[in-house]
Amino acid sequence: MMQWLIDIDKKLFTFLNGSATASWLDAVAPWYRDSQTWIPLYVFLLLFVFINGKFKGVYWLIFIVACAGLTDQVSSQLLKKTVMRLRPCADPTMADTIRLLMPHCSGGYSFTSSHATNHFGAAAFVFITLKKYFQNWAYLFWFWAASISYLQTYVGVHYPLDVLVGALLGAAIGTGMAKLYQNQMKEQVV
Repeated sequence: MMQWLIDIDKKLFTFLNGSATASWLDAVAPWYRDSQTWIPLYVFLLLFVFINGKFKGVYWLIFIVACAGLTDQVSSQLLKKTVMRLRPCADPTMADTIRLLMPHCSGGYSFTSSHATNHFGAAAFVFITLKKYFQNWAYLFWFWAASISYLQTYVGVHYPLDVLVGALLGAAIGTGMAKLYQNQMKEQVV
């Protein structure tokens, strides 16, 4: 029964990685999905929280670091090592169809995408805890997470299902951590 889902996932991967491409995105995707690209955003968020949140900034930092640790450990250590699905770039059945836009195929397994889990966890946490400050601009955090997650398939390192489940998992963990933070701070849920 699972084979039909895997077959659909591979066909969708082949479309997103092979047919639905653009030369400009080929050039931008590896850079855009790199976590170091987003260091200015992380610094901005920390400064914003500490300047506007005063004492609560320390708690916010503790909770977002815990969120990042939890999303990464659940994805990288628990799920990947349990499911042990090969990355598309390491899957011999995909060798003829893949376009790998990275310098090499990442080590480890594919399910779930840690990029998707981590970024959706962060997006959910930031969206829920800072929406009252950023208002409608807070929705950009969802776009940020979704675009980085999509690019995992585009560059050839994850199947779409890896990304989808990672995104849902990350959003759930990020939401849970945001609720814990808000309960700790006795803030009204946004």
